[in-house]
Amino acid sequence: MHPVTFFVPSFMKAINDNTEDSLRSIISQPSPGVLTFEMLQPRFCELLVAEVENFEAWVNDTKFRIMRPNTMNKYGAVLDDFGLETMLDKLMDGFIRPISKVFFPDVGGATLDSHHGFVVEYGKDWDVDLGFHVDDSEVTLNVCLGKQFSGGELFFRGTRCDKHVNTGSQPEEIFDYSHIPGRAVLHLGRHRHGARATTSGHRINLLLWCRSLQRDEEISKRFLELVWRVLTREERKATGIHCCY
Repeated sequence: MHPVTFFVPSFMKAINDNTEDSLRSIISQPSPGVLTFEMLQPRFCELLVAEVENFEAWVNDTKFRIMRPNTMNKYGAVLDDFGLETMLDKLMDGFIRPISKVFFPDVGGATLDSHHGFVVEYGKDWDVDLGFHVDDSEVTLNVCLGKQFSGGELFFRGTRCDKHVNTGSQPEEIFDYSHIPGRAVLHLGRHRHGARATTSGHRINLLLWCRSLQRDEEISKRFLELVWRVLTREERKATGIHCCY
């Protein structure tokens, strides 16, 4: 399938123009660090939902055990498990990384190079809600695929480091977002959030946790260099590590 069958025209034009102004023109920021924009065509949402439902039916018929998306969701599937890894790589490289480079440069937005892609399902017969948490990602893409549902709002509570992840929120950090099929939300993985109860119907969302292994390696290297510099000569000898410092 060609990208024009995936994405709405406004999104395609902004990506093809590939300028900061073009990207900013399609994106709203209703709360600090929370980006929203129209992204997926309705027909593509329907096709992806159908693929997920076919996969789930096969899993149920064969009693095959699959890995669920994460430790919090009991329903849904990892998209790489049924042949969509290449598509998701292209989605991250060609479409999410350019946006992250502009809006999230300080967390490796320009060097996103790996992903964990999955769908989650909410409703009476699926997961109902999702508690307060952070994601294992630099940047998270969350797109509602459908179907008909009520409730299920995302709630955001600001960004924190690991040490202060459970601290209170400032008024300007409190924001609730209502899902619309085809519309995307992009935010930092460290942005604290959760999902309110889906009170009726069936909601399916596509999520892409985007990571930067390059950034992780750079942080580790800087940390080790800092530790090395503060060690005494005797402590350096004790480590058994020798270098040119």
